[in-house]
Amino acid sequence: MVRWSVERLLASTVDEVVVVLGRDARAVEEALADLPARCVVNARHAEGMSTSLHAGLAAIPSNARAAVVALGDQPMVTPAIVDALVAAYAASGARIVAPTYQGVRGNPVLFDASLFPELLRTRGDEGARAVIAADATRVWRVELPFTMPRDVDTPEDRAAVEREWSEG
Repeated sequence: MVRWSVERLLASTVDEVVVVLGRDARAVEEALADLPARCVVNARHAEGMSTSLHAGLAAIPSNARAAVVALGDQPMVTPAIVDALVAAYAASGARIVAPTYQGVRGNPVLFDASLFPELLRTRGDEGARAVIAADATRVWRVELPFTMPRDVDTPEDRAAVEREWSEG
């Protein structure tokens, strides 16, 4: 599942893909071994999503202008979605670029490097949601005319994604 997500990110225009590993780190790293993605282990993953965000930010180069934060359990996020975020960032100068799927804000989200310190102050299982919500004026929304790519949280979700994947 994570491999599918990583393959799609690698097919986008991002410069580098950093994969933050938590539970099952060894198995996921083995599944990604032949891909040009860099893996980092978040030993504190049980403390919540924010620790994975922190581990990922710590792993990116200090000269990075921005980071796209994507979820490993959304393998149907296409390279075109990521590229739309990157293009909107370049055109708008916005500090946060988020997709909106038929009016619903979703993932992945691009953050300007100026927000990294704020992202590093997040705690618990909230992830970057509070940073996005803190100031709506710094969020540029990319409207997408389709439903949000599904999260894969259950065996039924996985089966549905596998059907979509094989069809398309």
